Amino acid sequence: MALQTSPEHPAPVRRIAQALGDWIGRLGWVWVEGEIAQLNLRPGVVFLTLRDTAVDFSVQVTCQRGILDASAVPVVEGARVIMHAKPRFYDKRGSLSLHVDEIRPVGIGELLARLEHRRRLLAAEGLFEPARKRQLPFLPAVVGLVTGRDSAAERDVLQNARRRWPGVQVRVVHASVQGLKAAAEVIAAVRTLDADPAVEVIIVARGGGSVEDLLPFSDEALIRVVAMTTTPVVSAIGHEPDSPILDLVADWRASTPTDAAKRVVPDVSEELTRVRQLRDRSRRVTESFVRHESSALRSLRSRPVLAAPVALLDERAEAITRALQRARRCVSHRLDRAHDEIGHHLARTRALSPLATLRRGYAVVQDAEGHVVSAVEQVRPPAALTVRVTDGALLVDLREARREPRVGLSDDPLPTEESTP
Repeated sequence: MALQTSPEHPAPVRRIAQALGDWIGRLGWVWVEGEIAQLNLRPGVVFLTLRDTAVDFSVQVTCQRGILDASAVPVVEGARVIMHAKPRFYDKRGSLSLHVDEIRPVGIGELLARLEHRRRLLAAEGLFEPARKRQLPFLPAVVGLVTGRDSAAERDVLQNARRRWPGVQVRVVHASVQGLKAAAEVIAAVRTLDADPAVEVIIVARGGGSVEDLLPFSDEALIRVVAMTTTPVVSAIGHEPDSPILDLVADWRASTPTDAAKRVVPDVSEELTRVRQLRDRSRRVTESFVRHESSALRSLRSRPVLAAPVALLDERAEAITRALQRARRCVSHRLDRAHDEIGHHLARTRALSPLATLRRGYAVVQDAEGHVVSAVEQVRPPAALTVRVTDGALLVDLREARREPRVGLSDDPLPTEESTP
């Protein structure tokens, strides 16, 4: 029955709300199909978000915890289910929900199945390989940020980045982070920042949300654009449990926007502390090295060879001098002995020389043929003889020869004096 209202007799809000509740309550129990986009377990009761599989539409669902636990197949986010539900309109809050008394899982949700299939295809292309990951700059001068306008993620990144390093510049490009246009706007923002040569790293940030809210960050076109960027990309989507495909292709995955700011921008106080520590360590190492080398140098200088460098030379010089003196003595002794031997040989030679014999008064007698005459019977007078003395020769005409006995030369009896004609 329609309410009878007019400008003169309008109905109050509570009556309209009650009427809506009555009309919706007349629908009774119905079977409804959809995907569980969000699951929130509370003691004794469960709150779910049931999403339509064809269009972007969802409705809140409540049921008892025992109904969910009694299911033979675990009911998780992304699961496709059939529910026996009764619509309810809460007039005090003006909200519509479904009260469920039975849940029948149909299998893996189409949404998660599609995302899993897409993830496998992109992984097979090598877009998630660790070798494709680029190192983030140590201290980027300009950081690019893609996020929603006036979002909590934007505030978290800006505040933490500037608190850690006040001089950092952040270039923000706003884009829708959920809905049908989100993927296209995020793609355009990433391309804009990647084309800017001053931007050294790009952060794509969004707060937490349901699986359907994070769908734009698993869009295949966005994944391929991020994979082709020349600027390192940091994914900071949702909270720790959320894992869109963008996390896999990005060069670095941050659990939250705040974590992304801490990862991209170093803390100035920490860096100054690290610099002081490195300076102190360098000073200690240098001082230790200098002390060690000074000690080694003192040890070397204390050695005898360096303490008195010429001492070894003096010792060698004395040894050489002694060797020279010994050599001179040996050579002189040898020469003296050789001189004495030569003198002895010379004296012996002179003693044996016929000339020495001649100097003692002897002479050498030769006949006309040059034969030496040593006996009287070798010549018969008259004969011409040559008598050789010390300083020359005498020519003698032998007229008479007289034989005389040879005294002391043999045991023969002394001959008698004979005259020879």
